[in-house]
Amino acid sequence: MAPAETDPKATAPKAPTSKAAASKATARSKTGRTRNPERTREDILRVATAEFADKGLSGARIDEIAAKTATTKRMLYYYFGDKEGLYRAVLANAYQEIRYEEAQVDIEHLDPEDAIRAVAEITFDHHEAHPDFIRLVSIENTHRGENLAAIEGMAQTQQPAIETLERILVRGRELGLFRADVSSLDVHILISSYCVFRIANRYTFGTLFDWDPAAPEHRAHLRTMLGDVVLSYLRSRPGRV
Repeated sequence: MAPAETDPKATAPKAPTSKAAASKATARSKTGRTRNPERTREDILRVATAEFADKGLSGARIDEIAAKTATTKRMLYYYFGDKEGLYRAVLANAYQEIRYEEAQVDIEHLDPEDAIRAVAEITFDHHEAHPDFIRLVSIENTHRGENLAAIEGMAQTQQPAIETLERILVRGRELGLFRADVSSLDVHILISSYCVFRIANRYTFGTLFDWDPAAPEHRAHLRTMLGDVVLSYLRSRPGRV
């Protein structure tokens, strides 16, 4: 049964902090210069993302994060409460960025096959450009997702990704292009696992097989292969690929 229609604009992800418009209010930095609070928050998140991705939740230090920003440790606590609050804000912003990128794909004006390929390629491009996101996801999995679960409304903010895929699949089935037994979550898992593996396992895979999956010379081939794999699965008959 097709899902109830939803207004894409109502569920569209907002721009992540790094892309948000600056607030008009201002504050003083530790250098004494007038600063924009929103930009100060962005600066903290940018530095904290790199620190947590590199050292994990337990290894990252608030003192080091504050020292690399244009603000003070006191202001960092003001914005985020404590280290765990900052880590959760980093996680939320990282996931918001990929959802924002996905929302830029104009799927309504693409045929279903091109739309699926576009979503797959935007995920491929995002994960390649944001290796810290992949590291953060790996780190959070060592914590069994406890910090993600503590972020209010986090699961709901991820639903647009599934809703987008569902709309594409429904159109594809109606046109007789896609098999009927594949869910939007199935496709999301397939795309995500491919893109995450390429970045997360770059060094171990390269060491074992002397072939770097993230090397520039392999990029075009692997990017095209991702779309081919997803579409081949969607076009196949159940039990046959």
